Amino acid sequence: MRIKQHVDALFKDVPESEKKQVIKQEIIENLEEKVFDLMQQGKAEEDAVNKAIVEFGDIEEIKKELGVGQPIKKDMAKINLGFSIWGSILIIALVAFINFYYTPDVIWFVYPTFGVLWWPLSMFFHWLRTR
Repeated sequence: MRIKQHVDALFKDVPESEKKQVIKQEIIENLEEKVFDLMQQGKAEEDAVNKAIVEFGDIEEIKKELGVGQPIKKDMAKINLGFSIWGSILIIALVAFINFYYTPDVIWFVYPTFGVLWWPLSMFFHWLRTR
């Protein structure tokens, strides 16, 4: 009973799915088998349960396999790309306005434009990596 409660607590933030139920059942069976083996070696039931739970560890790799937390990272890369594009457009428009309003005879706004364009370019490559 305690093993099932422990496994349920480990999987509490994983969305319900058939795959989750299968994995939970396999883990419970493996832990119960481990407890049985430890009790065969002479350990008390409570000690065997504690040792099996401690040796099992966490389920971070299993959570990654089930897809917990991954879509948020992918969505953030897309949001960062959009933000960098709009931010760059606004900065370039401001610099162009300043250039044409104060010094219309010298066109210098293209120079800071090249520097500003590195921001969306780097976000684009970051977004490509996360796809």
